[in-house]
Amino acid sequence: MDHEHTYEQRPRRRGRKVLIGFAVLLLVLAGLLAIADRVAASVAERTIADEVRKQVVQQGAQSSPPEVEVGGFPFLTQVLDGRYERITIRLRDVRGSVQGDAVALPSLDVDARNVRASLDTLRSGRGEVVAETVNGTGTISYQSLAALLDREGLTLGERDGKLAVTAPVDILGQRLTVTGTADIVIGEQGQISLRFEQLDAEGLPNAPLARTLLNNFARSISVAVPLPELPFQLTVREVRPQPEGLTVTADARDVPINSAG
Repeated sequence: MDHEHTYEQRPRRRGRKVLIGFAVLLLVLAGLLAIADRVAASVAERTIADEVRKQVVQQGAQSSPPEVEVGGFPFLTQVLDGRYERITIRLRDVRGSVQGDAVALPSLDVDARNVRASLDTLRSGRGEVVAETVNGTGTISYQSLAALLDREGLTLGERDGKLAVTAPVDILGQRLTVTGTADIVIGEQGQISLRFEQLDAEGLPNAPLARTLLNNFARSISVAVPLPELPFQLTVREVRPQPEGLTVTADARDVPINSAG
């Protein structure tokens, strides 16, 4: 009887071992597939980063090496489908020259969604990689804006959500400190203009000429901001003063991201 009981247990134990071995094999295969998927994504990220670097140079700008991340998992399934959920690109220390004036963007983050690229395009490097939507967020440093205004001692910053200015000005023989805020205007083509119309100075003489001189100073620092051409056909939609600088939000649709300009 004991012999029969032992005989019945052996197949069960063997069956369990087979199932455990099969489960381990599946886990190993899944791990290998995940590694292969990540390697393929890394290759694509390096390829896109190289294309972005070329575009930055072609536009007469400079930046640190682009950082690219291809989102969505698994990546290989997206390759076969020819459509990618999301590609994010980060450019740091972006500088461009416009009419001799340098405009600095410490960072420019680009988010491309629903990107179409055939397998042949990825293999050969020929053809278009098109993003359905592209959104970009960049920061213009206050130091570069102050340099554009070219007034000794002038500083810019954020105060209560507005662009604030402080500057020393000589008015009727007195050295006064002018303070105030600017209105930020975005044109139809995405141009940015600063309009300083709310300026005041403590101790300003109560004379029409003093007020006229202050208004003239306000007009002299009300300028168009010469932004460099943004990559990926981005057009500025919103500008918000932040503690670290002016945050610029831009977007575009149906953009060939491997031939941006």
